[in-house]
Amino acid sequence: MRTIISRNHDIKKIEELLKVFPVTAIFGPRQSGKTFLAKQIKYNHYFDLENPRDIALLENPQLALEDLTGLIVIDEIQRLPDLFSVMRYLVDNNQKQRYLILGSASGVLIKQSSESLAGRIGYYYLGGFSIPDAGGSNIKKLWLRGGFPRSFTARNNKESFLWLSNYISTFLERDIPQLGITIPSGTLRKFWIMLSHYHGTILNYSEIARSFGVSDMTVRKYIDILEKTFMVRILQPWYVNIGKRLVKSPKIYLTDSGVFHSLVSLEDINQLIVHNKVGASWEGFALECVAKSLQKKKEELFFWNTHTGAELDLFWQDKGQNWGVEFKYSDAPRITRSMHSAINDLKLSHLWVIYPGKQMYKLNARITVIPLNTIKDIWDYAMVSHRS
Repeated sequence: MRTIISRNHDIKKIEELLKVFPVTAIFGPRQSGKTFLAKQIKYNHYFDLENPRDIALLENPQLALEDLTGLIVIDEIQRLPDLFSVMRYLVDNNQKQRYLILGSASGVLIKQSSESLAGRIGYYYLGGFSIPDAGGSNIKKLWLRGGFPRSFTARNNKESFLWLSNYISTFLERDIPQLGITIPSGTLRKFWIMLSHYHGTILNYSEIARSFGVSDMTVRKYIDILEKTFMVRILQPWYVNIGKRLVKSPKIYLTDSGVFHSLVSLEDINQLIVHNKVGASWEGFALECVAKSLQKKKEELFFWNTHTGAELDLFWQDKGQNWGVEFKYSDAPRITRSMHSAINDLKLSHLWVIYPGKQMYKLNARITVIPLNTIKDIWDYAMVSHRS
C-alpha cells in the first residue's frame, strides 16, 4: 500500500489564492501531485483533459461552463489553451464561478493565461515533496530518490529507480510530443544525459554544442524545452557594479535530484556518496529545498561569481535587505575568503551556510551554519541573526 503524505502547507497557500483571484493556476512537472492536491480542495466540478469524455464536453466550452457555479477544476489545461479567453468572459460575467486550473508546461500556461486573464489569475508552483513533507529524518532518502511522490514513497530504492526510469521514458516519448515538439525521444534523452554532467556548473552553450555535435541554437532550444517543462533550473547571475569582473553566464541544475541520479545511474546512497558529482548533487538538491522554503519565483533567485574566484551559491533580496546562502557538502564548514567577499561586496545582512550535519552554529555575527533539515525556519534565523 502506497504511503500518502499530506501537503497541508501547499493546500493552505492554494486556498489563499482562491480567495483573492477568480482563477488560480497550479503548475509544475507531471506526477508532482497537482491532481492529488486539487482533489483535497472542496470543488464543485472537475474536468480532466486527459479524459476523452471531458475533452468532448468542452468542445463547446461556453455552453459547458456558463451555467456552472462554485469551484471548477480543469486539469491539464495546456491541452486546450483556447479555454483561457472563454474563462475571462465567464469570470467577468459570473461572480458565482471560480476556476482552479492545473498545467504541466510553464511556458504555455503562463504566457497564454497571463495574456487572456491579466489581473484575474494567481499562480502557484508545485514541485515535488519538500523537507517538511518528507520529514527531516528522511533527508537522505529525499536526496537520493527526489521529490516526485511515487518515487519517494516507493517500497525500496530499486522500485524508486525503476519508477524514475519509466518516468523519464514517458516524459520523452509521450509528454514532449503532446506539446507539439517533434525532436526524437532518443536524441533528447542523450542530450539530457549529457546535460546531467554539467549539473551545478556555469552554462557554456558553445562547449555543450561541441560535445553534442550540434549548433548553439539547437542547444538553447533543447534546454528551453527542459526548462519550460520544469526539468532544469537556469539560475541567473547577479550583476552589481563593484569594480570586479563578474561571471555573466547562468548556471544549470536538474531540478529533481532523483531524475539526476537516474540519468547518471546512481541507485543507492553508497554509490552516490563516492561519485564525483556528489557535491554538485548536494548543491542542486539543497538549492531546490531552499527555493521551496523561500517561496520565491525563479526570476528572484541568483548566484554571484567573480573571475577572481569569489562566489555565492544563492542570492536574493527581501524586506529591503540582501541575503545569501552557501551550500557545503562537508562535516563542519568554516569561514572562507569567498564568504567575506560576498558579505562585503553584496552588503549581505546575513549569509547561511547549509550543510548535511545536525548542529547549528555561528561563524561570526553575519554567517551562520545550519543543517538542511531546518531550512523551513530560515526566516526565523534571519530575524534573530539580524537583530543580534
